[in-house]
Amino acid sequence: MNYFQKNKKNIIIGVIATLLIAALVALWLQKKVIHSADDIVGVVYPSSLAVGDTLLFEDKTQFAKTKRWNFGDGTTSDKNSGIHFYNKPGYYQVSLIVDNKYTKSFPVMVNARSIQKPKDTTKVKSTIEAPTQAMQNENVQFRAISEAKQFAWKFGETGNTDSKDKLAIYSYKKPGDYLVTLYTEETQEPIYHRIKILPAYNSLAEDEVSVEDSYAKVDNDFKYHLQQIANGNSFNMHYNYLLKTYLCNNENTVVKVNDSKVNNFYMYCAGLQFDKNTVIQTVKVNLDDAGNCVTKVDINQSK
Repeated sequence: MNYFQKNKKNIIIGVIATLLIAALVALWLQKKVIHSADDIVGVVYPSSLAVGDTLLFEDKTQFAKTKRWNFGDGTTSDKNSGIHFYNKPGYYQVSLIVDNKYTKSFPVMVNARSIQKPKDTTKVKSTIEAPTQAMQNENVQFRAISEAKQFAWKFGETGNTDSKDKLAIYSYKKPGDYLVTLYTEETQEPIYHRIKILPAYNSLAEDEVSVEDSYAKVDNDFKYHLQQIANGNSFNMHYNYLLKTYLCNNENTVVKVNDSKVNNFYMYCAGLQFDKNTVIQTVKVNLDDAGNCVTKVDINQSK
């Protein structure tokens, strides 16, 4: 029996072991020496930016002996990391070339930078905020919408300067059409506002009018202003007019609606402005013994 036959088993085991070792060595060499683009450890950020924004790039590939960044716009860099700027919008392919052999690409979208509109430095044109209609003897509020510091109001009744405040309050003594004039240091020309002042009925003080006609005028005047509130017109103007002219400023004056519902004057009017399509059919007022103040209001209304 020769040597091979005697040691056949050991020889086979040795050959197999050698092949396994050789395979492991080959695999190790492949990992350490043989590389591909997938082994490149590079970063480009962000992938979408605007013209002039900063693009960051960095390479951490361990086996790289040489490297070159190509940014797709005709510029390159040999640095491990840095920043880059694009001057034109477009789609760019950033490439990292390692050892002149392996290449990894990074797509980058560069958008056009939006042009911000210049801020409008023009000063706001001064205006007057005020009603176009009010009642005789009613306190009317006039507000200057302006960046000015000095104000001079002429409300058109006296011919004089009536106020020098930004927010002015004036009560017209006579009905009519008036031209309100506002002067400020910001503009050479004054600012104008037209207002119509309606007459305030004072039937109780008219000697030549009969009692029946006086009551009828009060009833009709009362009805008119309640209907204005119901129609959605200036609540404050019509409410304060009735309160001051007839109710002696008593908001708790009794109001009876359709011979059944009882309320005070304020709550009735407050609800009236939200109760759409209400039609005031008749109004009857009751006066105190002196004939100066309305103490009760009977109202018939419908929708």
